[in-house]
Amino acid sequence: MQIQQIPTGPIQENCYLIWQQQDLLIIDPGADAHLLKEQIKKNAAHPLAILLTHTHYDHIGAVEELRAFYNIPVYVSPLENNWLANPLLNLSSRHPELGGIVVQPAEHELELRGYKIGSIEFQVVATPGHSHGSLSFIFEDFVVSGDALFKGSIGRTDLHTGNLEQLIESIQTQLFTLPDHYEVFPGHGEPTTIAWEKQTNPFFNR
Repeated sequence: MQIQQIPTGPIQENCYLIWQQQDLLIIDPGADAHLLKEQIKKNAAHPLAILLTHTHYDHIGAVEELRAFYNIPVYVSPLENNWLANPLLNLSSRHPELGGIVVQPAEHELELRGYKIGSIEFQVVATPGHSHGSLSFIFEDFVVSGDALFKGSIGRTDLHTGNLEQLIESIQTQLFTLPDHYEVFPGHGEPTTIAWEKQTNPFFNR
């Protein structure tokens, strides 16, 4: 299984392409659909679905274009499906230059369980705190953590439905219980590992 990190948009949100054999998943296509299409073409794999860790504007800006271009479904937390079409909830209304991002509801609402899409298997876990519907996706030796856990930091908790205590608990119970060698691919910034964050992240080493 391979993973490719592609920073998108003005605040460099990380979109991820994950593929195995000819099957490919797109996680959090925040912007720059043309760039993502180019990379997918280079990988010579077939997109099967779009997965969303959460629905803030910087993670969903290219969803509609890619969904239509590849004719693939979108998967999201049931707690945030209605945020997709609401610029107030997805926070795009705070950025007039974006024109208000409106995404049609997802075809699938994710449950907290294992999934297999094509040849790719992963586990969905709830990691609320940055937003109440935030999810992380656990693959065979890495996790895509959205805006829950970053290298040396954690996600913001001052936005709608954010909660610091809840985010700390989410990370401790859902992510820090993974094997130390697991790589962490966050919604912004560089990858890290579970071991490194357990040992050095200032929010857990005070």
